[in-house]
Amino acid sequence: MKKQAFNPYLPSWEYIPDGEPYVFGDRVYVYGSHDFYNGAVFCMGDYMGWSAPVDDLGNWRCEGAIYSRNEDPLNKDGHMCLYAPDVTQGPDGRYYLYYALDKVSAISVAVCDTPAGKFEFYGYVHYPDGTRLGDGENDEFQFDPGVLTEGDSTYLYTGFCGQWDKSRHGAMVTVLDKDMLTIREAPRFVVPGCQYSKGTGFEGHAYFEAASIRKRGDTYYFVYSSEKMHELCYAYSKSPVEGFKYGGVIVSNNDLGIDSYKPADMPVAAGGNNHGSIVEIEGQWYIFYHRQTNNTWYSRQGCAEPIYFDENGQIRQVEMTSCGLNGCVLEGEGTYPAYLACNLYAPGSLPMVGYHMQPHIMQDGRDGDEEEGYVGRIINGTVIGFKYFDFKDVKGIGVTVRGYTNGVFEVRTALDGEVLAEIKTGNSNVWVEHTAQCDLPDGKHALYLTFNGGGDNGALKSIRFIK
Repeated sequence: MKKQAFNPYLPSWEYIPDGEPYVFGDRVYVYGSHDFYNGAVFCMGDYMGWSAPVDDLGNWRCEGAIYSRNEDPLNKDGHMCLYAPDVTQGPDGRYYLYYALDKVSAISVAVCDTPAGKFEFYGYVHYPDGTRLGDGENDEFQFDPGVLTEGDSTYLYTGFCGQWDKSRHGAMVTVLDKDMLTIREAPRFVVPGCQYSKGTGFEGHAYFEAASIRKRGDTYYFVYSSEKMHELCYAYSKSPVEGFKYGGVIVSNNDLGIDSYKPADMPVAAGGNNHGSIVEIEGQWYIFYHRQTNNTWYSRQGCAEPIYFDENGQIRQVEMTSCGLNGCVLEGEGTYPAYLACNLYAPGSLPMVGYHMQPHIMQDGRDGDEEEGYVGRIINGTVIGFKYFDFKDVKGIGVTVRGYTNGVFEVRTALDGEVLAEIKTGNSNVWVEHTAQCDLPDGKHALYLTFNGGGDNGALKSIRFIK
């Protein structure tokens, strides 16, 4: 029996940001960085592999550690982190993992006969004379590789552009030979950074980091994190090496720009940096991205949403949901964990993570403990939103909470909708369920819980629909 798919799509105790999705055979594989729960910096773990059947996107399997940080000759002591990777299948049929370490301007490559790993170090991208890319006289800093192979050519996209750094011009593409390492065509710039975007179509959404490349039909889509960080934008061209035009925002991890259920300039989650890409699975295209948890930049989780192309090949920005890869709305019955909340904020919350009174997704235990996540730091005015459910004959709502939550949860199906019920809660050091009668309207709806009461350490573990 197929499982429903959720956001995040991996278990709540797994922190795999920067997701690059690919379909190889009958499975979809996600290659990403590896954050820790309560991590001190980005990308502290080895690369982990996860995959799912293309026709069962709620059933993910851990492939284990597919590449260790100390495999790289530059990092035998393991002191440098493995930043966002990408994978491509070479002309020889093998799978090549491209990545960057956190303190050197170089692009490393590992290789494996299968997409699930385990990968072995292969070499560094270099010029014909052996000079590593990044060490050349005119080379700019190499970071966040995205790769696409066509025939004997591999297109390598890289770059990192700080907002005040004029030495970084933008995202660049380098063409590699069939050995997957040797540079055939030197880097050229394809999308400007913010210091060089004025007067172009990219102004206001210039390249920051997170280069990724995909092809749909005869069009190349360059996906990247913009200077705003929380959004993934795209550029498009008929050529992989030139002519890219700004397309728009695909997704924002605080839903800025979305006006379908709120004002466009209203953030409904604590945003942060973003990284991901698009992929076609069984005829449907998706955007993979990540969200911040634990009120920190360093514990990020992978999410995904279906996307749609218009007749001109353009992509309209999609909103964050709890259902993501499910292919349809979630069943409006049973119990759901609170960490599926796609909207989560409180009065005074900032658009980005770090505000100390901000509600957030968290877990008990330490990193690696398979403890289910929940919503913590609930304060007066906290809004917790889930989208979407297919309700039918729902007569009541239950919430499982702990902590100082002496107050009520107001139940709505829209941010500005009428209050359909009030669930009274109390103070408890253990998880306790509270219920209320509530006739939810049949059909597709969101669910919003707004807490009114005292305390600053309330927590929500789950919601339950009562027939």
